[in-house]
Amino acid sequence: MAPIPLDTSPEAQGVLTGLYRDMTPAAKLERVRDLTLAANALALAGLRNAYPQDDEGTLLLRLARRRLGDEVIDRTYAGAERADDS
Repeated sequence: MAPIPLDTSPEAQGVLTGLYRDMTPAAKLERVRDLTLAANALALAGLRNAYPQDDEGTLLLRLARRRLGDEVIDRTYAGAERADDS
């Protein structure tokens, strides 16, 4: 079992644990999907800020490289340019 966060009371953690326990597997997967989409949106916002000259496709490729690594992207997207600073 994961440790209880220091900024959460045991009562609140108990409520949260109960809510997660009662969720259906489909609801848990939806939650994970939503959190993943939110993390991607935040990462893309950071990349847009760091590389304002890049188009959307290049930014998405940068994100994929960060998530999956150069080897996977190079094999999957043969011919995809690698930015010098990605």
